[in-house]
Amino acid sequence: MRFEELRDRHERGFLTQAEAGEMLGMTERTFRRWQVRYREEGVAGLGDRRVGKPSPRRADAGELARARALYVEMYDGFTVKHFHEKLVEGHGYRLGYTVTRLTLQAAGLVKRASRRGAHRRRRPRRPAPGMLLHQGCCCIRTRRGTPGSPAVRRSTWWSPSTTRRARSTRPFSSRRRARRRASGRSPRWSPTVASSARSTPIAGSHYFHTPVAGGRVDREHPTQVGRALAELGIEHIAAYSPQARGRSERAFRTLEDRLPKELALAGITEIEVANAWLRTVYLPAHNARFAVAAEEAGSAFVPAAPHQWRDVLCLREARQVGNDNCVRWRNCRLQIPKSPLRPHFARATVRVHEYPDGAVALFWGPHRIADFPPPSADAQDRAA
Repeated sequence: MRFEELRDRHERGFLTQAEAGEMLGMTERTFRRWQVRYREEGVAGLGDRRVGKPSPRRADAGELARARALYVEMYDGFTVKHFHEKLVEGHGYRLGYTVTRLTLQAAGLVKRASRRGAHRRRRPRRPAPGMLLHQGCCCIRTRRGTPGSPAVRRSTWWSPSTTRRARSTRPFSSRRRARRRASGRSPRWSPTVASSARSTPIAGSHYFHTPVAGGRVDREHPTQVGRALAELGIEHIAAYSPQARGRSERAFRTLEDRLPKELALAGITEIEVANAWLRTVYLPAHNARFAVAAEEAGSAFVPAAPHQWRDVLCLREARQVGNDNCVRWRNCRLQIPKSPLRPHFARATVRVHEYPDGAVALFWGPHRIADFPPPSADAQDRAA
């Protein structure tokens, strides 16, 4: 119903101001104001007075221009959310994410993202830390757009709620990959379940042996990693597709996008400096931004004896002792000393343990029958 009709009925005494205002969807006070404006200006006085006037909440044009300039000069290639976080943290930026995104899109600095489809239901997180760990790695370049920049392999362990460890290394062969995995700082806990992508024969098969590319993993012949996890009582899950490890893929996508840009912004190009920066700067900030509190208190990590790790996180292989009572290992002949267990070990099957420092030990069943010190630096270079 039009305002003029209700005003006329009110003036003739058929409606109160409250009743007329309710019929127009406004308060009694607003109806009185409209009456005054109608008497003074007529129908034109009932128009919206905000039309044609700049909004008092409009973003400052100078601040938006500063954001565009910073994006071009320092943060080219950053996602809008990552860029907005940097602006707030380091440049005293006061505007919100949405207006920043719209400004960058209008200037052609970032592309509009395609509309996402309906997302399928996500699996619930494990309720306590240590119930499931994801592990993944990828090769990236430390400096964006620089020809000849070194490729770096990033290995990351994270639970469904917190990134626990990340490190950078140079690419290396499958044999050295197993040694580097064993040479990491010895942890004092072990999780209940560990998840990783299954490996193909081309990828080095450091997690699982996959006889046929794209096929099932071989559970009967574990790798060095699989053997170590089994001894620690950790269930190892093989993920057969990105969809099967969706949460870890999404977390790793964030790391792959942010880490190269953060390293370039900090001017870091050395592996050792990058690892120190990851531990002290990036991981605390990353977890403060993305970590999700666990539903249950406590931890599912199981403590382990310190002496257990050295013989678990090492390379193990079975060897047959030759007729000369020697074991061949990495182009070396390891002479077994005299033992009270038996006159000699010729034709016996022994187990070789190679430790992260290069030392080697020989085991016959549960018995440790020989120890050999780490080789010299020249010998290590020749073996590598």
